[in-house]
Amino acid sequence: MAIKLSDVSLGTYQQLVSASLSIIKKAENYFIEKDINLNELTKMRLIEDMAPLTFQVFSIVHHSVGAIEALKSGEFRPPNTPENLCFQDLVSMLEDANRSLKEMTEEEINSLASGKVIFKMGQIEWPFTSEDFILSFSLPNFYFHVTTMYNMFRIKGLNIGKLDFAGALKMKE
Repeated sequence: MAIKLSDVSLGTYQQLVSASLSIIKKAENYFIEKDINLNELTKMRLIEDMAPLTFQVFSIVHHSVGAIEALKSGEFRPPNTPENLCFQDLVSMLEDANRSLKEMTEEEINSLASGKVIFKMGQIEWPFTSEDFILSFSLPNFYFHVTTMYNMFRIKGLNIGKLDFAGALKMKE
């Protein structure tokens, strides 16, 4: 069986955006119970030189829904994270991304195979095929930001584990 573009992009994004949404909702409930200001959490970082939670969540969306939009448009740029995002904004972003991904079809994504995507950042332009963009650029970034968000909540005491991270696994029926 050949692996299709939708298998490595849409299927993966649907699985882990949904899992990320579940994690952030668990975090919301946990930190409310602990009487911790949710909006203060948006500024948290794993270490001083890393971007805050707002950037991590925005990047999850950017490297999933945004990556598929790049397959369509042929162009991808670094994220332009809005300022002053509150915790509820992060939840809403993941809800919107989850909904958008569910509305996309495998056929729609597979029709974008063998296309071209150019990553542009200032004077830098990196040309990719659609498949190489997803496999060598988008997915590594996507996993990095999902993992970083997960770790931020774990370090603050949220009781989540590997199955929370992985979400609904695709199993043989």
